[in-house]
Amino acid sequence: MSKFEYLKLADAVAAEIENGALKPGDRLPPQRSFAYERRIAVSTASRVYTELLRRGLVVGEVGRGTFISGEARRGIAAPTEPRGARIDLEFNYPLLPKQSTLIARSLEGLNRPEALDGALRQATSIGTQAVRNVAADYLTRQNRDWSPRPEQMVFTANGRQCIAAALAAVVPAGGRCGVETLTYPFIKGIAARLGVTLVPLAMDENGVRPDAVQKAHREAHLSGLYIQPVIQNPLGMTMPPARRADLLRVVEKLDLTVIEDMVYGFLDDAPPLAALAPDRCVVLDSLSKKVAPGLSLGFVVPPPRLRENVMASVRSGGWTASGFAFAATQQLMGDGTAAELARLKRIDAQERQNIAVACLSGFEIQASSKSYHLWLTLPSHWRSQTFVAAAARRDIALTPSTTFAVSPGHAPNAVRLALAAPPIEQLDTALRTLAGILRSKEEDFDSTE
Repeated sequence: MSKFEYLKLADAVAAEIENGALKPGDRLPPQRSFAYERRIAVSTASRVYTELLRRGLVVGEVGRGTFISGEARRGIAAPTEPRGARIDLEFNYPLLPKQSTLIARSLEGLNRPEALDGALRQATSIGTQAVRNVAADYLTRQNRDWSPRPEQMVFTANGRQCIAAALAAVVPAGGRCGVETLTYPFIKGIAARLGVTLVPLAMDENGVRPDAVQKAHREAHLSGLYIQPVIQNPLGMTMPPARRADLLRVVEKLDLTVIEDMVYGFLDDAPPLAALAPDRCVVLDSLSKKVAPGLSLGFVVPPPRLRENVMASVRSGGWTASGFAFAATQQLMGDGTAAELARLKRIDAQERQNIAVACLSGFEIQASSKSYHLWLTLPSHWRSQTFVAAAARRDIALTPSTTFAVSPGHAPNAVRLALAAPPIEQLDTALRTLAGILRSKEEDFDSTE
């Protein structure tokens, strides 16, 4: 069968999805059965399924089969924007009840004409000397055993732009970057737009396995790694010292650069990998979680050899922060408000985890006690996408495992719960509701809706 014929078969299945003959959640037959029904070779059926996965029309769940994607009719493979659900356990932006008062107090001086005169000017990728000094001091105070220098600092408007700038600087177009098997979802879209192929790296309870990096580099010749060593998203793990040392030995041997995302690092005392290997690591951070998503600044801290490349990436990508963002966040970092908000959010995150552990007792969850999210492995009678749909009917928004999987056909039967957004009382109610759904059978839940 020619390649055009297998694509025609994929198009035929896509048409069935489009006209509603195949609905979101429907299970496709095993590949051997599909091959028998269509009178094709099993290898051709495998190519059809791979093409459907590539288009985002189906999702594969390990040990369970291939299902029509819940987003198939819209053709969306990346995370959506917040959907306005009554209880949001999908997006993870912590906002404390009194934080606006603290922020307003810190920014009082910015309404003066002389302050606005500077804040409204055109900014650059490296800001001013004053903001570089304040940012380097702020990161030094936040991260134990790591002290970035002001002359290393490069800035973007937010954390996602940090990822894009660092990835563009480290991995050439057409190159390959190793990433955790389950990772921050937006890296997938960023890499696709930059022409970078993501190579999934096997993980265990300590994070990325060094032998997986060696294997991937041997087979795919990696240009770099993108990992989250502290409060990993979505699994919540923090890489222990022994694993850090082993991983960095491999990185040094293979002459790789590590892009390490520290956006959740403020919730833990563990330092970035750059504390051990400053010339091998590009550290990313931002204020969106620590302060607020609407008032953010992204930090890229590259080794000196990469700083010019990162600056060029920020300029060419149009990712420079505004002058007002520089002025506002310089004030927040300089007077201690950003640090105080981070301290309060560490307390808040632990309180929310305690509630989650109590409400979901008896179910398989993975998380750090310091984290704002947790990973919930579902009972065998529930499937990830179907459970998300069941929660949505209770007006609770969750994220299925497929969103985090680098390989779309290898998603575990799990969901991520983001605990940051709802008020405490609402969070408790939502988690108890989810526990009730988990205890019911999928068919029982559907029949009572």
